[in-house]
Amino acid sequence: MARATPEDTRTDQRTLLRTIGDAVLAITAEPRVDRALRHLVEAARTLAGARYAAVGVPDEQGDGFAEFIYTGMSDELVEKIGPLPRRHGLLAAMLKQSDPMRTTDIRKDPRFEWWPEAHPRMSSFLGVPIIYKGDVVGAFYLTDKIGAREFTAEDQETIELLAAHAAVAIETTRLYGRSRELSVVEERNRLARELHDSVTQTLFSMSLRAEAALQMLDTDPARAKAEVESLRDLSRAAVQEMRSLVFELRPPDLEAEGLAETLRKHVDVVRRVAHNDITYSADGYERRPVEVEREVLRIAQEALNNAVKHSEAVHIAVALAGDAVALRLEVTDDGGGFDPADPQIRAKRLGITSMEERADELGGYLMIDSRPGGPTSVRLEVPGA
Repeated sequence: MARATPEDTRTDQRTLLRTIGDAVLAITAEPRVDRALRHLVEAARTLAGARYAAVGVPDEQGDGFAEFIYTGMSDELVEKIGPLPRRHGLLAAMLKQSDPMRTTDIRKDPRFEWWPEAHPRMSSFLGVPIIYKGDVVGAFYLTDKIGAREFTAEDQETIELLAAHAAVAIETTRLYGRSRELSVVEERNRLARELHDSVTQTLFSMSLRAEAALQMLDTDPARAKAEVESLRDLSRAAVQEMRSLVFELRPPDLEAEGLAETLRKHVDVVRRVAHNDITYSADGYERRPVEVEREVLRIAQEALNNAVKHSEAVHIAVALAGDAVALRLEVTDDGGGFDPADPQIRAKRLGITSMEERADELGGYLMIDSRPGGPTSVRLEVPGA
């Protein structure tokens, strides 16, 4: 048998590092836990030369799996097997121990229990816990070493190295999920304020109109009719506002789809709800970091909301652009306009100040070009974003 040369060893090491590097780059680009785990388990199976592989992340109770991703089985085989065993035997045991495990026959371990009838009869096994700051946050399961009776110490060392990267990746995706939950809470709070400021006030006005119409019904039917007509208009406005807010309760999938597509969907819904003529363009836009796109989306939503609610415009245009030099957003309308410097206007439309503050946080600037009786243009530019 030919002996391995130093060059062979260096080649194997380069292949190992490249495979791990590719896996790490892939998982850092994936905000979703299940997709990140898919990259990890595929890398583990390749690195260890296993026929089957799986990776699991424990649930809150720690005795089952919140995520369990496997590879090596065809869709037809999985369908025959039915629900895979996930809460007993070595699978569950690996979530409670911090030491790796290797064996030539998984069935000889006292913790092994059973397999479904159509499940492959596996032999060699390598289990490696994924540990982050002393806690088991997941585990790799590899079975049936291809071309050998058992997994080697080198295989175990390799998967342990991958597990160290996996621990950081799993924790990162968890933190991402928590930050997204906080963003949703923040958005809910904003919508609650809008409900109080707009819909609640509209409903209060409706009650006053109804009371006035009731009092004048016998003494002044003409004025009572006018009050009822006003009541009808207020109710329609409240319904329109509610539809808009209900849509906004669905958090946009900004991370997956990007700003251009998310904003397009928002414009489509506003167009249907408000019945305005709204055009949208995002020609040549290049994606930015999600934290930048999130703030730009909020500015665009506020500018569009102001145009729909206050301008009485016939046509509204939303344009997004972004190249290597700067990100640019413009929302224009042909409505009645206003004086952007009027303190009373700013007091009523707190969104103007909010847009300016968001622009400052991005290192950009917001320009509002408008005058009473004329069109309005809201332009955002973020250099280098």
